[in-house]
Amino acid sequence: MSEIKTRHLFHIALQPSAQQIVGSTPCGDRRIAPIPEGEFEGERLRGVVLNGGSDWILVRPDQVWELNVRLVLKTHDDDLIGMSYRGLRHGPADIIEQVNRGEPVDPSAYYFRAAIFFETGSERYAWMNKLIAIGSGYREPAGPRYQVFEVL
Repeated sequence: MSEIKTRHLFHIALQPSAQQIVGSTPCGDRRIAPIPEGEFEGERLRGVVLNGGSDWILVRPDQVWELNVRLVLKTHDDDLIGMSYRGLRHGPADIIEQVNRGEPVDPSAYYFRAAIFFETGSERYAWMNKLIAIGSGYREPAGPRYQVFEVL
């Protein structure tokens, strides 16, 4: 079996606004976090996150946070790229409480990973339509941050 290799694509910083608490549903506690802004930067692309994205968070009964995010990235050269990802965040209860309060926590103290896909009509960035990426995340007081890697 082949070893999985990756290449760094970019770092992304998101600034979500206040969560909208939908409440307890049959699947868990649903909340929606609008994402009005952010920025990303890497060797092959950089730019900003446009207003209109959101994270449909589901806090499962086992206290795992399921993330379901859709964003629009605007590159420095004015191309638009759709970015969607599903992720999981979990860890010891006391650590997750600190993360949720916005306190700084060592990212190695909890699990925060995402499977990422891109969609664009841009010829310049068409190569992104043909890849799968993974993200390793951590939470800062201002919002989530990810290192995003292309799976080769």
